Amino acid sequence: MAENFIVSARKYRPDNWDSVVGQKSITTTLRNAIETNQIAQAYLFTGSRGVGKTSCARIFAKAINNMLDATPEELAFTIFELDAASNNGVDDIRAIVDTVRIPPRVGKYKVYVIDEVHMLSAAAFNAFLKTLEEPPAHAIFILATTEKHKIIPTILSRCQIFDFNRIKVKDMTEHLQHICKQEGIEADEDALHVIATKADGAMRDALSIFDQVVAFCGRKLTYDLVIQNLNVLDYEYYFKLTDLFFKEDIPNALLVLNEVVEKGFDVHHFVTGLGAHFRNLLVCRDAQTLSLMEVTEGVAAKYKDQAAASDLRFLIQGIDLVNDADYHYKSSRHPRLLVELLLMKLCSVPQNLREGEKKK
Repeated sequence: MAENFIVSARKYRPDNWDSVVGQKSITTTLRNAIETNQIAQAYLFTGSRGVGKTSCARIFAKAINNMLDATPEELAFTIFELDAASNNGVDDIRAIVDTVRIPPRVGKYKVYVIDEVHMLSAAAFNAFLKTLEEPPAHAIFILATTEKHKIIPTILSRCQIFDFNRIKVKDMTEHLQHICKQEGIEADEDALHVIATKADGAMRDALSIFDQVVAFCGRKLTYDLVIQNLNVLDYEYYFKLTDLFFKEDIPNALLVLNEVVEKGFDVHHFVTGLGAHFRNLLVCRDAQTLSLMEVTEGVAAKYKDQAAASDLRFLIQGIDLVNDADYHYKSSRHPRLLVELLLMKLCSVPQNLREGEKKK
């Protein structure tokens, strides 16, 4: 009988400090706190979804009692988790308050992990406040939230606050390469880069997208198959369009837009993608700003070639025109006409620049 499939987000969930991706400064601080015995009574882990807040809370909770290798049965007496999204009432908090004074059966500390803490009701926060003000020496609270601004200041002032970063595309790509190696999957770097970019800073999202793509592509992930499955517009469209702008070729620019529409791509996403393309051309003109461009080496080389052939004034005007079209897109009664007009204006920019020079 075949083994049950385990989604990658669960299978590769961090279970020790070294497996946490993209949060080096936070994991180092927490490890040092344990080693030097400078453990606070309350912590708040905040950041966007899928960046490792709950995983780090669980690892920290185990590490405090030196129980990283302990079984779930052993941990049941020292680590207590509450999902405040579904247990947000006063009674749920009082259940914690009633047990917090009892010393742990195993280990030195009882650790309470409260996830989505911003979902607690006002009454629940107030019931929790007194315990957080004067917790027993054996109790440690780790709160996790995606919305720090919803937590009352009196709670915030009693916590050490750790802001989790959105995970960089480079870090996610490297982690996906590691998983591919573990799973025996052959993958192009460009393909994994698309997955990491699509995840928008969330490692959990990247792993969910990875599972989806593997189900579609099989054991070999190629760039073309991945962009097909995720309905992502190929970089090549933007390189091709920009060359047409330089040539002032309005007819072919409109034909490229028509091809994009016929393939089912969202025109608004096309506009924002064009703005990102111009921005990348702008930042890769200078070696100091190259690090601001999150693309693979092969794509970076294409950007450098096109940037060398571009006029700085064209790029600045282009970004301004794209930004204006993006702003007016949702309120436009004829969005496609708006984008076609944008392409015509972009094709006219080189001529306008030449005429401006003649007047001088």
